Amino acid sequence: QVQLVESGGGSVQAGGSLRLSCAASGDTARYYYMGWFRQALGKDREGVAIIDRDGRNKYADSVKCRFTISRDNAKNSLYLQMNSLKPEDTAEYYCAADTSAMSAAEALAVVPHFDYRGQGTQVTVSS
Repeated sequence: QVQLVESGGGSVQAGGSLRLSCAASGDTARYYYMGWFRQALGKDREGVAIIDRDGRNKYADSVKCRFTISRDNAKNSLYLQMNSLKPEDTAEYYCAADTSAMSAAEALAVVPHFDYRGQGTQVTVSS
């Protein structure tokens, strides 16, 4: 049973930073894509960032140049460095992984539907 466990969420003021981590129970090298998606209260799930097994990444326009995704297969971990946070970034953030190959654009669009997903960690940004 694959488990993805997120950590690092919390409450910060606008302009602050947080680093989310996702620990996987198995070898993350088997996942073609890993990524993050979020869901704000009353809104649809939104892909935030994805990274493929070679380190190529893609971001939602809303977080580009503020968020950085990275993965460390040696530590079976995925990370999301979030800088210059805004109140609109407030949401539950989820880690996800999939073994399927696809285009980066498609991966970002379907990351909320990846085969494996964590339970989420809350990020709250106050103005």
